[in-house]
Amino acid sequence: MSKYVIIGNGISSIGCIEGIRSVDKEGSITVIAKEKHMTYARPLISYYLEGKTTLNKMKYRTNSFYKKNNVEVLLDSEVTKIDKKAKKVSFKSGSKRGSRSFEKLCICTGSTPFVPPFKGLDTVENKHCFMTLDDTLGLEKSIDKDSRVLIIGAGLIGLKCAEGLAERVKSITVCDLADRVLSSILDSVPAKMMQNVLEDAGVKFMLSNSVAEFDGNVATMNDGSTVEFDVLVLAVGVKANTSLASEIGCKVNRGILADNHCMTSVKNIYSAGDCAEGYDLSLGDHRVLAILPNAYFQGECAGKNMAGEILEFTKGIPMNSIGFFGLHSISAGSYPTKEQGATVFDETTSTSIKRFFVKDNKLVGYMLVGDTDRAGIFTSLIREQTPLDSIDFETLMTTTSLGVFDEDTRAEKLGSRV
Repeated sequence: MSKYVIIGNGISSIGCIEGIRSVDKEGSITVIAKEKHMTYARPLISYYLEGKTTLNKMKYRTNSFYKKNNVEVLLDSEVTKIDKKAKKVSFKSGSKRGSRSFEKLCICTGSTPFVPPFKGLDTVENKHCFMTLDDTLGLEKSIDKDSRVLIIGAGLIGLKCAEGLAERVKSITVCDLADRVLSSILDSVPAKMMQNVLEDAGVKFMLSNSVAEFDGNVATMNDGSTVEFDVLVLAVGVKANTSLASEIGCKVNRGILADNHCMTSVKNIYSAGDCAEGYDLSLGDHRVLAILPNAYFQGECAGKNMAGEILEFTKGIPMNSIGFFGLHSISAGSYPTKEQGATVFDETTSTSIKRFFVKDNKLVGYMLVGDTDRAGIFTSLIREQTPLDSIDFETLMTTTSLGVFDEDTRAEKLGSRV
């Protein structure tokens, strides 16, 4: 009977379990996870702060999932060493230590917050990150209706934190060295539209600016101004947890390098999720694809290959669906410039933005703000590498209808001939 060990209990771990069990019903599976909670959907932590969901509803699978799949789960346990020769994983849980042997191993260690070495940060007593459920529960305990919150980072994590706190605290200030919000996924015009909605909800921004020094609950900014606060949230960025893989000789870049079968450079050791670099179809290269759907599919691919099926995951692309106070945005793919040989199509109104990036007769990326209906069609064009001269793309950009495809393509996408 085969022995499988999975390090981590995020979405990629669930995909790995289900991938293994789709092929091997009998092999032993052990999950060793640092967090003490069952797998939950991390994007929902801000909705928990808003009161729009509950801890129970955040669970990614039912309480019976592990039992049904005959999985041994060791929560609140930290892996300390991987012995690739002995094929053994050592871990600690409190004062207790243990180990598990494996034939196939999947490293799903995720990522952790990147915290710059701000001068005086140690003088700030009430500070939090915003990545895990425990972060959220700790932040919730530290706020009240009179709290002044300073958030460092105007990316996805920082802004969702701001939205989650907006109705629960006195004031929120968000600072970022970038000149716009969501700088990693939106360019200036759609970013400004998203910023306006947050400002209308009372969030204050200090862009092209960050903290130079802390003195207790006072932050001195790079421009010399000061911000007084009661609660600090650090949402500058994240870094992939690669140390365990690096220690055993796995090739590591920004993430753990994995091939299209999700196997690392070390035989029988796989990696998936936010700690791994996978193939980005829109870019034509490997990079960390730290979003929930890709984490699951990478995990599933790893699990199936671990269990003996030959499978490749080659259609991963960056994709973000996010909304603030009723204004929604979906972006996907990569955004090459005109200087890089791309053609950029833009349609902007007072309430919506559509931006498409086309290169070599293919859609490689898009940004939609406001009007996000049928975004899946554009995602499909990127994933399927559809030649744009084979469809009426000009019409599709404005009407977003399957009618621009020929009859056979419509039948394939809808599952029947229409």
